[in-house]
Amino acid sequence: MIELYSWATPNGHKIHIMLEETGLPYRVHGVNIRTGDQFKPEFLKISPNNRIPAIVDPDGPGGKPLSLFESGAILLYLATKSGKFLPDDEAQRWTCLQWLMWQMGGVGPMFGQANHFRRYAKDKIEYAIERYTNEANRLTHVLDKQLAQTRYVAGDEYTIADMAIFPWMRNADQRGIDMKEYPNAQRWFDAINARPAVQRALQVLSSESNSNPVDDKARDVMFGKTQFQKR
Repeated sequence: MIELYSWATPNGHKIHIMLEETGLPYRVHGVNIRTGDQFKPEFLKISPNNRIPAIVDPDGPGGKPLSLFESGAILLYLATKSGKFLPDDEAQRWTCLQWLMWQMGGVGPMFGQANHFRRYAKDKIEYAIERYTNEANRLTHVLDKQLAQTRYVAGDEYTIADMAIFPWMRNADQRGIDMKEYPNAQRWFDAINARPAVQRALQVLSSESNSNPVDDKARDVMFGKTQFQKR
């Protein structure tokens, strides 16, 4: 059974979705990032970058335990382990991987910054809000153009690339994105959102996550001096 250390965030949801879609058995351990669970020594042994999600697979390669952090690496590992959601065709596989990297290097960081400066930052810095809102919209336009040509982001097959991007498109308005301007992305989003495994995954840790408001203490843990202490 895979031990999952996570929280109900876009990066956490990627792995929740993959585990629900594959049917691999797992046990979830909530890592409350608003109260500082990510800095506990026992978690840092698994995820030295103090970020969720992370997994421990007691039955890893060669039957030996394996711990992994970074959501993209975890998606690739679970795809390999299950034999699902990573195309067999070499060209299609590389197409899938390029969109996975696009999410990891673009959508995640840029959408995260847009969300931060629009919602969480106490000081409303217009330059930062405009910059990251514009970049979030630029990336959504790239996605929309791709989905004008294909059913899913990497082609006709639902893959880990879709699972990586989808959670970041939830609550798009909070990043300053009007989805009515991106009909192909909206069609894709609705199709994935309707999948039973996705609906189950979105419930993982949702009640615990929603019960913790983002107050000044949580803001310090996630964005302030607590976040940047050397450990």
